[in-house]
Amino acid sequence: MTEENAVTTPEAEVDAVETADVEATETADTEVTEAPEAETTEAVEATDAADAPAAEATEVEATQAPDAEATEVDATDAEGDEAEPAPAPVARPVLSAGAHHLAQTVGRRKQAIVRVRLLPGTGKFTLNGKSLEDYFPNKVHQQLIREPLVTTEKPETFDIIATLGGGGTTGQAGALRLAIARALIAVDSEDRPVLKKAGFLTRDPRVKERKKYGLKKARKAPQYSKR
Repeated sequence: MTEENAVTTPEAEVDAVETADVEATETADTEVTEAPEAETTEAVEATDAADAPAAEATEVEATQAPDAEATEVDATDAEGDEAEPAPAPVARPVLSAGAHHLAQTVGRRKQAIVRVRLLPGTGKFTLNGKSLEDYFPNKVHQQLIREPLVTTEKPETFDIIATLGGGGTTGQAGALRLAIARALIAVDSEDRPVLKKAGFLTRDPRVKERKKYGLKKARKAPQYSKR
């Protein structure tokens, strides 16, 4: 028992020494391996810290760039507005009795409305840009229109410019005669009794009568059969 213990003890000591050497070697390797990793981590963090201010500065510049461009555009628009003032509103001419024409009147008949301007002239008619004969080829209408001028003995004293609208030829002819008679009175009030007596100053109120239900027209009824 004593010899075995004596033999075993040196072997155990050798094993213990070898085990201690192996553990010391592994510990040294671990420390050497961890040291570079720590240094690498510290270097990366330092690099990130250095890059952070640069990134923030870049973001600030990018944010300020559109503002600077908008400011330049606003300044350019302001200069353009100052260079080009808004045009002043154009006043529309007012048609009234003045140096260009002696009188301006309106006549109505049925659905027709006629506006007449009376000018010094030779008896020329201009109706919607046409002559009297072209606009009213019917001789009856031509005679009807000239009646106020003939009655006052001024057939070749004035030129007449008229704008006609609405209704038909008969309604426009009656409205034109009324407008001419009113214009003659506006120029010379002494013609009023003559024109009034002839009935040229009376507005004809007659219009087409409405159709009734049960009848074919305003008054025409269908044929009646007693049986």
